[in-house]
Amino acid sequence: MFSQLKLITGNANRPLAEEVSRYAGIPLADIDLFKFSNDESFVKINDNVRGSDVFVIQPTCYPVNDSLMDLLIMVDALKRASANRINCVIPYYAYARSDKKDQPRVPITAKLVADLITIAGAHRVITVDLHADQIQGFFNIPVDHLYAIPTFALHFKNIMPMDDVVVVSPDSGGANRARALAKRLNCSLAIGDKRRTGNEDKAELLNIIGDVSGKTAILYDDIIDTGGSLIKVANALVDKGVKRIFAACTHGVLSGNAITNLEASPIEKLYITNTIPLTGEKQNCSKIEQLSIAEMLAMAIKKIHKEESISILFR
Repeated sequence: MFSQLKLITGNANRPLAEEVSRYAGIPLADIDLFKFSNDESFVKINDNVRGSDVFVIQPTCYPVNDSLMDLLIMVDALKRASANRINCVIPYYAYARSDKKDQPRVPITAKLVADLITIAGAHRVITVDLHADQIQGFFNIPVDHLYAIPTFALHFKNIMPMDDVVVVSPDSGGANRARALAKRLNCSLAIGDKRRTGNEDKAELLNIIGDVSGKTAILYDDIIDTGGSLIKVANALVDKGVKRIFAACTHGVLSGNAITNLEASPIEKLYITNTIPLTGEKQNCSKIEQLSIAEMLAMAIKKIHKEESISILFR
């Protein structure tokens, strides 16, 4: 049944791809992917993919532009090798926060990336926790949007009682996401009233809306980058009298001084998924714990290959 299913990965997150391969019981195809001395990338698919249903596992994480370019070149190589269907599994979709023209003379880069992937030859995209749902509409090919909420909900139910927990969204934009987690945990919801200033990762926190005093707070967001906004909300929660603070974010970008900021913050533990690999000092940070989404991706890949519904993954 799976003889025509092929898994291929680039260099962006090979540990995740290998874990998906183990769960799916499908070996990773053999490819050469390297850079010439002039910084140009080269890809050669060594396995026969003619007529195959190929899934390319490649998050567009750091180095973002290299990861994206490698993905596009792999798709082009598969198209020219006569693959029947090319599915891009992009657990982390970079440039997702550039999803609207909210000031003069700025691009909508998330749309540009969608166009590049489509024009390269992809037939389908599978991704996890897009920053904004409207990005699905940037593609003219099917997009399967998976969610890490079931993974986080199961984990929190296993490690703590739920009787005094409140899920906190750092801002109104993430309220629906946080509400979905609160519903699964059967607990209350609070929202940070945040105002972003400028184009850098800076924001002004105005207030916390909701009852958080005496509770255990779970700050929930899709991305943690430098951590500045999340930590501002955590500090405000301390002022509001919360007992303990945990954070959960699907994509641990963790750029700049994120680790230093996290270590000095009142956040006890940050839970992230493995959509982006942990490297360097991030691996040694005792406050970070990574949860795997590999099994979910493997199930999605096999169901899509068999043309089955993936709605069971959202329960």
